[in-house]
This record gives sequence, structure tokens and C-alpha cells, in this order.
Amino acid sequence: MSRVYGWMFAGLWITGMVALFTVSNESVRNVVINWYFPLVLAELGLVFVLSMVAPRLSGPVAALMFIGYSVLTGLTLSLLFYRYTSGSIAQAFFMTAGAFGAMSLYGTITKKDLSAWASFLFMGLVGVLIAGVVNIFMGSDMLGFVIACASVIVFAGLTAYQTQKLREMHAATGYSSTATASIVGALMLYLAFINLFLALLRIFGQRR
Repeated sequence: MSRVYGWMFAGLWITGMVALFTVSNESVRNVVINWYFPLVLAELGLVFVLSMVAPRLSGPVAALMFIGYSVLTGLTLSLLFYRYTSGSIAQAFFMTAGAFGAMSLYGTITKKDLSAWASFLFMGLVGVLIAGVVNIFMGSDMLGFVIACASVIVFAGLTAYQTQKLREMHAATGYSSTATASIVGALMLYLAFINLFLALLRIFGQRR
């Protein structure tokens, strides 16, 4: 699990550094603004491919793809600095870190089998995604707030559930003993952290 968390934190650090560099560099910032939707599509495509084929990839290839995804995420998230104040972004990050840490710790120490959460979390995730697509066309602030609140519950729950499952896999099969498997686990927790951060930012973020 130390490898899993190591890769996850490395990915978050890369994402944060790329976002800050993009905001401070006018030429890079303009490229991101002009190519935002292609970058989002590339980001979605890469994470889909990585999720599907990563277990069959070699460690270096999986690592390179994970780093590439972290860079793309940093580029697209950099525009958040134009929607929210820096202080509220920092506040949302620390709130996310605290919530993620608490739920990951719960997933580690609890004796309760969290498998029963799986169906609820999956349905919640599908519901959040569908509602998010609908709200793109509706543009409802109230629906956006409800989606953000639901996302906090879903991704906080996923953090605990995935932590427990990763530890069980490692205990049973040595799952996280290889670099590729560690990156797969890191990607799962990385996505939970990023989405939890975005949800909390939508709820508590102060818009410019």
C-alpha cells in the first residue's frame, strides 16, 4: 500500500504543479484555453484506456500513462483558478485531504466488510454522472449543488471501499507487489481524491 499511496501522491503533486505552472505562464495558458475540449477528451480517453488495459501493461508503460494523465488533469484543472479564488481552492484541497485521509483510515482499520457498499456506490456514481450531463444543458445552480453534495458522499464512500479492497487483494494475492498493480490502485484513489476535491470546491468555493 505504500507504493499505491506513493504513486497517488506523485500524481497529485504533478497535477498541482502543472496547474500552477499553466496559470503563471501566459503562452501555456492560452493553449489550454484554446484547446480545452480536445484536452478534456484526451484526458477522458487516456483514463479509460488506462483503466481497461493497465493490468496487462508493463510497469514503465503504465507509469508513463499515469504521469501523462496527471499532466492532462493539471492542464484542465488550471482553469479553476479563473472561476474560484486561490484561497477557496486551497481550502477545498485541505478539506479533501482531511476527508480522504479519514475515509482511507476507516477503510484500513474497520472490521466491517464494506462490500455491501458496492451496489449503493455504483448506483450513486451512475446517478451523479447522468445528473451532471443533464445539468450541462439545464445549467441549474440548485441541481449543481445537489450533485456536488451527492458526489461528496459517493467519492468519500469509494475512498473507504477501495482502500479496503486494495488491502484485501494485497493480503490475498500480493496484488500490490508489482509496479503495474500499484499504479492501478493509485489511479483508483487518485480519481476518488480529484472528484472529491471538485465536489467540495463546488460547494464551498468562492467564485471570482
